[in-house]
Amino acid sequence: MAKQQLSAADIAAQSQLQEEQEIQNAFETGITTMRDLISSSSIEFNTDYFRLGQKFGRTLYIYGYPRSLVTGWLSSVINIDEVIDISMFIYPADTTVVMKNLTKKVTQLEASLNINAEKGKVRDPELENALRDAEALRDGLQMGSEKFFRFGLYFTLYADTLEELQFVQHKIENIFGQQMVFTKVASSQQEQGMNSTFPQCTDQLQIRRNMNTGAISTTFPFTSADLTQESGILYGINMHNNGLVIFDRFSLENANMCVFAKSGAGKSFTVKLEALRSMMVGTDIIIIDPENEYQKLCDAVGGAYVRLSLNSDARINPFDLPQVVDAEDANDALRTNITTLHGLFRIMLGGQMPLSPVEDSDLDQALIDTYARAGITSDPLTHSATPPTIINLFDTLLHMGGSGPSLAQRLRKYTTGTFAGIFSQQSNININNRMVVFNIRDLEDELRPVAMYIVLSHIWSIVRAKKIKRSLIVDEAWMLMQYEDSANFLFSLAKRARKYYLGVTTISQDVEDFMSSKMGRAIVSNSSMQMLLKQSPSAVDVLAEVFKLTGEERKRLSNFPVGQGLFFAGQNHVHIQIIASETEEALITTNPNDKRSK
Repeated sequence: MAKQQLSAADIAAQSQLQEEQEIQNAFETGITTMRDLISSSSIEFNTDYFRLGQKFGRTLYIYGYPRSLVTGWLSSVINIDEVIDISMFIYPADTTVVMKNLTKKVTQLEASLNINAEKGKVRDPELENALRDAEALRDGLQMGSEKFFRFGLYFTLYADTLEELQFVQHKIENIFGQQMVFTKVASSQQEQGMNSTFPQCTDQLQIRRNMNTGAISTTFPFTSADLTQESGILYGINMHNNGLVIFDRFSLENANMCVFAKSGAGKSFTVKLEALRSMMVGTDIIIIDPENEYQKLCDAVGGAYVRLSLNSDARINPFDLPQVVDAEDANDALRTNITTLHGLFRIMLGGQMPLSPVEDSDLDQALIDTYARAGITSDPLTHSATPPTIINLFDTLLHMGGSGPSLAQRLRKYTTGTFAGIFSQQSNININNRMVVFNIRDLEDELRPVAMYIVLSHIWSIVRAKKIKRSLIVDEAWMLMQYEDSANFLFSLAKRARKYYLGVTTISQDVEDFMSSKMGRAIVSNSSMQMLLKQSPSAVDVLAEVFKLTGEERKRLSNFPVGQGLFFAGQNHVHIQIIASETEEALITTNPNDKRSK
């Protein structure tokens, strides 16, 4: 019998040895389970923090709330730019039990008030408020409009160092403290706190607070800045929550947008991507291109590319009148165009020597006479006649009295001089296309502001003639801000664009020049959308003042990587990452090191 028992023990020992050998072989082979893949290399718990691999963590819980909570009080923490796990536990309570407790509580409070009154004590507002709250809650429960819950709210913060962890905790406590919400560290319960905020639905801390339906609703967690609509185009990725920023700019009060960024930050890339995607949903695109950045995109979509230079054959006559359908616009078409020409010729003739009141008056009369000689009057029926040109205005000025001959001499370089031809002949361009690009790169610096003004005026005439969804992109708009008349014209265009289903996009890398202009600031305030990409340090202060940026946003604005920035739409703004597909990037990139751009 003893021999048989010994043999059994030997067999058990041998079996155990074999099992251990198999485990050892499996370990040496390197079998990896899902748990091995998602778990950290190590974990260490201390009194008030834990260490998960190379990261430090700390769990806090909320123990004190104010008398009333406002909707969205938690959003400032949810949207904070820190790594935080947030866990909520909501337990429905038995209404019958709650009603009994509330009745008892109301009786106690009323008794306390009566005793204080009998003793002649000063009224206690805190006691009176507590009684009113208890009665209101009891009434709500009786009518079924309120439910009662037990609520637990925990936060686990993460950082690379203990000092950084302390800084994040201080930031969270300040945000809550301003709302009279009080937090504590889960001392000696960091393991339970960590487990309570992991996505496994276990409330191991069990620190709860009584709340009714209204109070619970204010903690609704999905309050992070979100700009996702059912229609529109994809602008990028919301860096707060990795959601898609899908937006229709024409759904806002106006469809205007401003884009500010330093050179190389990705502003043209962003705007070209928006233009390409907008075309896919039926928006026509018109672009003023001062640096030849849009030709590749224009050719790819079969657009019309108009190259303006002294050597090109393209001609635009600033005296063209819009062929408007609206009767009210038709009656004012001549007067409006004369006003626009006033601004143009003040740029062309003024320069360093602005026009005097007499010269301005003579110019006004000359413009009216020039149109009249061409058979065009305020009567809309005459507007189909061939419009005059700058050459006709030159002749009118030359043969009139007053300052006319002097103005004619200053205008000569645009008629028979250095700049003759491009704006002194009848228009010959055809821009009946889904995408039209006006390239002004090859124009002399002195002619660029003039060309931008004339092109804008020409575009405005087209926009007024037919109301369809269009987007106008004005690159390097700071050039127009240098002159009062061109700045006023751009602002007027942006202000009236909505009436004609037009969205104006102004792009500038020279923020200081743009924002130092009164009209520049007015254009920004009249734009429902703004995109702020990486900025130079000197521009950050200007933009922070205009857009009321937080300290964190100011700090990040000069440190954004290429393609990231702040996207404003109406009252909302998010940290956005601009992302293009490989095909889109090949069409729009201007990076000389990218082979796809060649």
